[in-house]
Amino acid sequence: MAEKKAMSRVQTKNRAAILAAALDEFSRNGFRGATLDQIAASASLSKPNLIYYFPNKEAVFVTLLNQLIDKWLAPLREIDPEGEPLEQILNYVRRKVEMSRDMPRESRLFANEIVQGAPRMKEHLSSDLKVLFDQTRALFQSWMDSGQIAQIDPDHLIFSIWATTQHYADFGAQIDVLTGSERGAIDSAEGFLENLYTKLLTPDS
Repeated sequence: MAEKKAMSRVQTKNRAAILAAALDEFSRNGFRGATLDQIAASASLSKPNLIYYFPNKEAVFVTLLNQLIDKWLAPLREIDPEGEPLEQILNYVRRKVEMSRDMPRESRLFANEIVQGAPRMKEHLSSDLKVLFDQTRALFQSWMDSGQIAQIDPDHLIFSIWATTQHYADFGAQIDVLTGSERGAIDSAEGFLENLYTKLLTPDS
């Protein structure tokens, strides 16, 4: 079998420009609302040039998802079963807030895909994420059973962390209107959420 020819510097640059432009368009307009014409224009390329790298919109989107999924799941993988339970959970909350601040487009891309029924993410949801979710749920439950953190539903604990952290990215426009500063709200969210989850998870004496 012939080896796949390595891309030239120009090809690598063009491909990266397409994916960066696609991230902007998909996060803003969702899969259905974004078009190849918009992506090509944002990447400063012609549509035929874009199609040289990606045959259709689906191919661009799936490539983005595959590139981002490992980065998106990394904070879950970094929870240390041997660490101090409350601190490990608070570290996870902090990482999720950081991702909302630093990766809002990626968060909105995933949110848009889930809202549409996750047609292009079901494989990742049923494999990578499901395995990590089950492992994390079992870990949290073991910490609860040993009395190291308060007894609450571990599923809803994970869901609530996702909801309270990713909200700052997914609903940034709403936050900006209501508070006058989307960035300011994210910057102050970490301390608020640390206090919230510390109170929620500290066992009664």
